[in-house]
Amino acid sequence: MSKNNEQPVDAKVTAVKSISAIWLVPLVAIFIGLWMVYYEWSTQGPLITIEFATAKGMQVGKTKIKARNVDIGEVTGIALNQDSEGVLVTARLSKSVEGLLREDSQFWLVSPKISHAGISGLDTLISGVYIEMLPGSAEQEQYEFVAMDDAPLTPPGTPGLHITLNSNDQFAYSKGDPIIYKGLTVGQFEDIYFNFDERIVYYNAFIKAPYHQLITTNTRFWDVSGLQIDLNAEGISVRTGNIETMLTNGVTFDVPKGMPLGEQVTERDYFDIYANYKAADDQRYKHSANFVVQVSDTIRGLNIGAPVEYRGVQIGQVLQTNMLVNDAPSQIVKHDFEIPILISLQPGRVGLPDDESGVTLMTEQNKLWIKDGLKATLKTGNLLTGSLFIELQHYDDQPVGEISTFEGYPVIPVLGNEFSQLTAKAENFMNKLNSLPLNDVANNSNALLLELTQTAKELQSVSQHLQGVLSSVENEKVSQQIVQTLNDFSMLAKDFSAGSKSHQELQEMMSALTKAMHELKPLLNQMHKQPNSLIFNPGKAEALEPKKYNGVKQ
Repeated sequence: MSKNNEQPVDAKVTAVKSISAIWLVPLVAIFIGLWMVYYEWSTQGPLITIEFATAKGMQVGKTKIKARNVDIGEVTGIALNQDSEGVLVTARLSKSVEGLLREDSQFWLVSPKISHAGISGLDTLISGVYIEMLPGSAEQEQYEFVAMDDAPLTPPGTPGLHITLNSNDQFAYSKGDPIIYKGLTVGQFEDIYFNFDERIVYYNAFIKAPYHQLITTNTRFWDVSGLQIDLNAEGISVRTGNIETMLTNGVTFDVPKGMPLGEQVTERDYFDIYANYKAADDQRYKHSANFVVQVSDTIRGLNIGAPVEYRGVQIGQVLQTNMLVNDAPSQIVKHDFEIPILISLQPGRVGLPDDESGVTLMTEQNKLWIKDGLKATLKTGNLLTGSLFIELQHYDDQPVGEISTFEGYPVIPVLGNEFSQLTAKAENFMNKLNSLPLNDVANNSNALLLELTQTAKELQSVSQHLQGVLSSVENEKVSQQIVQTLNDFSMLAKDFSAGSKSHQELQEMMSALTKAMHELKPLLNQMHKQPNSLIFNPGKAEALEPKKYNGVKQ
C-alpha cells in the first residue's frame, strides 16, 4: 500500500542545442574548398588565345607552352575560329609570366623540320609538339595572339642592325639566306615582301653585332649566290661566296675601292642589291654625258653595260644597243641603215667633278675632239665569247666640219670594226700583189730556164768529149782529141759571143730581171722597215695626246 501512495516525481526537462557539433565537419570542408578556390584563382595565370592555321599535333591537357625550355602553361582548349579558316587554341599560363604578355610577344609551334638551314625540333619526336613563347618588351598588354609560321630568326633585343634590301633583278632569296662579309656569315634574311605597284622585292635583313658597324652610307650589296660564271668582254670570271652560298643564295657587301667609307648607319636604311661587284662599283658615278654611235656593221656581241674605253681606260659604258625610233623599222632593211647605240661617258672616271659641271666640261671637250677626228670603233674584247666593246681614238687626218645629232644626242663618227678593217687591208694587199709585173717575171724566168737547159745540154756534150779525150790517151790520139775539144769550146764561145742570138737573149733576160728587181725594191724596203705594213695600214699620223680644253670652241 505504501508503494502505491508514493507521490510521482516531476521529470526534469533540459533544452536540446539547435546545431549539432557534427555540422562542423561540412562547414570546415566548405571553408577549405572556398580557400582552395580562392587560392587557385589568386595564383593561377592568365588565360590566352592563340590563333593557328592548324592544330596538327596539339592535344588538350597535354601540349605544353614553353619559354626557354621551361614549362609555363598548358593547352586547355582547341576550337575552330569563326570563319573556319584556322583554329583558336586556349591556354592557361603560369602567374609568373603574366607580365611578359605584351603586344609584341610571339608564339609558334615547335615540330620536327628539315631545311637548308639545318634540322630542328628533333626532341619533339619523343615529347610531342609544344608551343614556344618569346616574351615581348612593349608597354601594352595583350592576351590574344596570332601564331607565327616559323621561329623568328632574330629574337627581339638582339644587338645589331635591321636593314631593308631591295632587288628588281631575277635572283631571289629566302628566309635564313646568309649575308657574307669577306667569307664570314654576319647576318641573314628575315622577311620577304613583294611590292606589286613597284614590282620590286623587298627583304628585311639583320646584321648582327659587331659587324653592323661596317654598314655605312657608301656600302654596296651584291649577289654571290651559288657559283657564278661570267662571260664578257674582259674574259671569263668565276665568283662565289663561301660553301653556304654555293648551296643556297646570299649577298655580300663592302665599300668599293676608291670611295670614302661614309657615315655609319645606326637605324634601318634601304640598300639595293646589284648583280656583281662591277655593277655595284659603277653606281658610284652618278652623272654622265650621253652620246650616240651609229654602227653599220653587226652589233652581235655588244651588250648593255659593255665598256667604252679611251686608249684602254674605261670612261663609260653602253646604255642602249638599239635606239630605233618609230619609223626605223621601215628603214632597217636598207643596206646602208646604221644602228644607233647610246653610250654614256662618265666624268668621274677621268678625274672631272661628278656633277653637272663635269658633264658640261666633258660634253664640250668631246665636241671639240669629234671635230678634230675622234672616232669610235667596235672592238673584240674576248675571242672566246665574242663580246664587243667600244673604243674611242683620235684620227687627225679625218676631221669633221659639223657634228650631227640623233634624237638630241651628239653623234661620234664610227670606223669599221676590226673585221672590216682586216678585210680592207687584205684587199689592199692583194691589189698591190696584182699590180706587180709577175707575168713578165714568169716569162723571163721561163726563157732563162730554157737557156739554162740548153747550156746544160752543151756542157753535157763537152763532158762527153772530155771523157773521150781521157779514153784516147791509151790510143795515142791525145793531140787530136785536144784539138777537137778546143774546136768544141770555140763553137760554144761563138754561140755566146757578142752579136750572137744566145748572147742577145741572155742580155734581154737579165735586163727584164733587173727591171723587176727595181720594181720590187720599194716594197722590199717597206717590208724591211715595217714587216706588218702589208696587213696593217702603216699610216703616218701618230696617236695624239688628249688636248687641254681652253674654253674656246672651234
